[in-house]
Amino acid sequence: MLNFATKHDDPDRTLGWNERIGYATGAFGWNMMNGIIGTFLTVYLTNVALLDAAIISTLIAVSKVFDGISDLIVGRMVDKTSSKMGKARPWILRMCIPLAVTMILLFFVPQNFPSMMKYVYVFIMYNLVNTVCLTAIQVPFYSMISLLTRNSYERGFLGNIQQIFQTIGNILVNTIFTIMLTKFSSSADTYMTQQGFTVTITILCAVMVAACLISFLSTKERVKDTEGAGEAEEKREKVSAMTAVKSLLSNKYWVMMFFAMLCIFFVIIFYSIGGVYYAIYIFGDMGQISWMNNAISIAQFAVMFATPFFMKKFGKRPIYALGMLFLTLGFLGFGFAGSSIPLMAAFNALKGIGLGMSGGMAMGLVADAILYGQLKTGVNAVGMGNAGTSAAQKLGLGLGQAIFGWVLSGAGFNAALDQQGIAQPETVITAIKFMYNYIPMIMCALIFLMMAIFFNLDKDLKKLKAEKGIAE
Repeated sequence: MLNFATKHDDPDRTLGWNERIGYATGAFGWNMMNGIIGTFLTVYLTNVALLDAAIISTLIAVSKVFDGISDLIVGRMVDKTSSKMGKARPWILRMCIPLAVTMILLFFVPQNFPSMMKYVYVFIMYNLVNTVCLTAIQVPFYSMISLLTRNSYERGFLGNIQQIFQTIGNILVNTIFTIMLTKFSSSADTYMTQQGFTVTITILCAVMVAACLISFLSTKERVKDTEGAGEAEEKREKVSAMTAVKSLLSNKYWVMMFFAMLCIFFVIIFYSIGGVYYAIYIFGDMGQISWMNNAISIAQFAVMFATPFFMKKFGKRPIYALGMLFLTLGFLGFGFAGSSIPLMAAFNALKGIGLGMSGGMAMGLVADAILYGQLKTGVNAVGMGNAGTSAAQKLGLGLGQAIFGWVLSGAGFNAALDQQGIAQPETVITAIKFMYNYIPMIMCALIFLMMAIFFNLDKDLKKLKAEKGIAE
């Protein structure tokens, strides 16, 4: 089969740039879908499909129960997959087109359906997108970091570069989505039309499929067995799902990364959705979301080119912790920036620097935490470990999306007021400001304290490798 990966099969050697970039291209593709869902799904459902924010939020919260279970199922499927293409790569190929089709359908709520049928439709399509298709791409994609290479620096580098490409996907969506809605809208008066969303989503889904195919064709899985080299073959046999879960829960560093992932993705969805409502109801123009989010994304993009060099000098943990501190200060500063757009943009750029530093280290830290657990317990749980952190991400996204909608509805938000030219209640404005600034600030501060005080993975993993006779 056609393959453009680095030619060698040694899991301890460095990878070529063609494979690094090819792998990361997949993150660009599927993270565009995450960005669209996180930023624009709620506003589509409330302002185009005219559905109730509280009910939609409840459906999303219930869906996350199924979504979390599906992560564990897909993780187990990755662990049990055995093919010439590898354990994780085949799933990228199999699921990119189903993801595209279900995404288009999610943003095509039939206007002639009764209200109850619309909610049923959204629930089904949301779960097909998130619980099934996106999970079956994300979990294998993250597992590939542990399967493409055993080299610790390369794992950190892959985690960083895929984050760069995720950010490029975010920048693209932030920049062109509203422009495309306007261009393809069926009305000269508003970009909030079904036609605009359908055409825009279809085009971006085609780009996503192409990106996933590039990722599939540019990578090769080299790590064929557990990291505990020298173990007897019978000790490498696949373990039960319960044993894998127990080994992960006994791994303090994996548990901390699970918590950190849940919190940071809660934060991301709060400022993503919050940014759209902030732009509409505080700035009076949804187009303002472009500079708000791109101030974050462009700064994030820029700093991630430097993080591999700092990682090599200082290690992953300090860079991650400092990133959380910058995020905390960025949210705090934006809240006190008043009406100064340059100052707000500067504090959003500070958030982006923090997000780039922490995000660039995150998946490398997860891979190291999983390796730590394997060396500690002898249990190979690569698929389940990455499934768990993927579940944490989506749990954070889902809870954030649900809680945002509940608070918005509780504050008195009513999309029908917009169509009547009536301003939203002041309680809605206050809720949007609080959810965009201060809840994310508190959560980032908690992660910073955890990483600064309790997280000593670099030191403990190095010690464990030395005991096992494994080279760095």
